Amino acid sequence: MNTNAMEQPVVIVGAGFYGAVMAERFASAGRRVLVLDKRPHVGGNSWSRPDPDTGVEEHVYGPHIFHTSDETVWEYANRFTTFNGYRHTVWARRRGKIYPLPFGLAAINLLLGRSMGPAEARAWVAEEVAREGISEPRNLEEKALSLVGRTLYDAFVKEYTEKHWGRPATELPAYIITRLPLRWTFDTNYYSSRRQGIPTDGYGAWFHRMLAHPNIELRLSTDYFDVRGTLPAGAPLIYTGPIDRFFGYKHGRLGWRSVRWEKEVKDTPDWQGTSVINECDGSVPCTRVYEYAHFTPERRFERTIVHREYSFAPGPDDDTFYPVGTPEDAAILAKYRAEAAATCPGTVFGGRLGRYSYWDMDKAIAVALADYQKLASGAPGGIRE
Repeated sequence: MNTNAMEQPVVIVGAGFYGAVMAERFASAGRRVLVLDKRPHVGGNSWSRPDPDTGVEEHVYGPHIFHTSDETVWEYANRFTTFNGYRHTVWARRRGKIYPLPFGLAAINLLLGRSMGPAEARAWVAEEVAREGISEPRNLEEKALSLVGRTLYDAFVKEYTEKHWGRPATELPAYIITRLPLRWTFDTNYYSSRRQGIPTDGYGAWFHRMLAHPNIELRLSTDYFDVRGTLPAGAPLIYTGPIDRFFGYKHGRLGWRSVRWEKEVKDTPDWQGTSVINECDGSVPCTRVYEYAHFTPERRFERTIVHREYSFAPGPDDDTFYPVGTPEDAAILAKYRAEAAATCPGTVFGGRLGRYSYWDMDKAIAVALADYQKLASGAPGGIRE
């Protein structure tokens, strides 16, 4: 890369995990970095901050529990924050009763009113699965039936999933349901990752430490599409927004799902007794109810805050959260990726939105660290040190 190009800052669009890791890595290597984000804060959807009314650390865009079994990611994260050791549990409300998730002996026995051990429960699920006779699942419903059978699917998956994604489970890709664990113990920990927790002083503080390097210039409340004509010509670009928006939706809009929240302050230190309850009944409009005080059990509050989450199909001006990933979406995505390779080979598309991938936080960090190494080593089309 010529001297003039090396003097240009690396422009990063989006200050979520992928963009923040890229910014920190390049800045630490001596490059100037310009980070743009249309929101008034860093952290993307992982942003959290103390609620001004209660002091509770509020996850503004829904709950984010950091978990990983990747020791490289864990070591990197601990450069900027410490964790409180919180272990996540999820409970489900179904027909007026409460059940623990993920699927395990507790949920199965409570649902059936029985007392089965691991072997008996395995046999029961195997019978349920065999009854469906599905060898090659074509969609989410068939995948779920091939994993857990009809009884568990109807009780905990079908109505909740269709409410969340806004379409029949038979029209959703099978990969979505593989994120839900199935266990043969009474362990109610939702994640099996070796490392888990909530940042002790919040995600906001974590991101601010990552982006505090003097080589990083941060411009918030700045939409890349409003200023891209004013950016340094030829500056390397890392883009973490929706890939379809980058190309003006010329090949069509990808399928996304968004969420909104209704917030309440409750004049009690504990309102629902746990951090997350899934509303599995389709007749209940919201999908989940959160109480964030439970994420930090080491702290005490006089009042608590509750979020009710509602899912909806985003319009052109709405934030996008979940890629749907139907076969139609895959065809559209292939066109955008081909255009990216042909017209802007030096631009890096990253993050959940830029890659159109359903990543957890640790995956976003891991991919960013790996991508940085490729770019810094001078991989074709990348950014050279």
